[in-house]
Amino acid sequence: MSALPLPAPPATGGREVRGVPRWVWALPPVAVLGLVFLYPLGLVVRESLAPGAYADVFASRAFRDALVTTVWLAGGATAGCLVLGFALALVVAFVPFPGSRAVARFIDVFLSFPSFLITLALLFVYGTVGMANGLWTDVTGAAEGPFRFLTTPWGVLLAEITYFTPFVMRPLLAAFSQLDTAQVEVASSLGAGPARIVRRVILPEALPALAAGGSLVLVMCLNEFGIVLFTGAKGVTTLPMLVYGKAILESDYPAACVVAVVNIAISVGLYALYRVVNRRAGAQR
Repeated sequence: MSALPLPAPPATGGREVRGVPRWVWALPPVAVLGLVFLYPLGLVVRESLAPGAYADVFASRAFRDALVTTVWLAGGATAGCLVLGFALALVVAFVPFPGSRAVARFIDVFLSFPSFLITLALLFVYGTVGMANGLWTDVTGAAEGPFRFLTTPWGVLLAEITYFTPFVMRPLLAAFSQLDTAQVEVASSLGAGPARIVRRVILPEALPALAAGGSLVLVMCLNEFGIVLFTGAKGVTTLPMLVYGKAILESDYPAACVVAVVNIAISVGLYALYRVVNRRAGAQR
């Protein structure tokens, strides 16, 4: 006896799931996103639209100096992280040494560290009463040590490079793990030196990872607050520090919101630029 054919399930057309339209399932996450993120952001934008707020902030010298300092520190830290991260990733990935796997795993752990912890460690080493100055006074008998750069823009730059370099190394190590080592062996057998192998074989494969890591570091440096605060660099005022000063110290909330909106616009603009460049680079391949 042949089995009776089962009735076909009703066609939903990709619009409903068990009688419920699919757009209904999107309502809870959209509501949570709007309540947690979009609503506070809207309040900040609305507060920044106070009469004359943008004109007053843009005309102030403190805002212009903070904008220049923020861009300079973010650009310098990103460049330093790219160079140092690429060099260290090459060593970890291609130079065999005992403990290379432990170093790679430590990088993953390092990414979870808060930024102020790294700055605090640098203060213990290079601070006014840190180890370096203490060793100098013990050896020379001087009243104080010479290491005082940590409270300058160069100290902030050093702290940011120290903290954000692993954010460049992590995508690079992932890219190097997928690199065909036969290419490196063939280039080496044909007489290419290490520098040429890096330039012609490894670097082209690492460019997408470098772009991703560099973009991430650039955006994070633009919004970094803890490192600047914990170094105690009084002459270094970035946009996040200016927001803190306007809102907490001066209680000038419209001005603080204006600076915050400018900081958000720069970050979103850089992210959009990265997406456009990445999409075009992927299309050219």
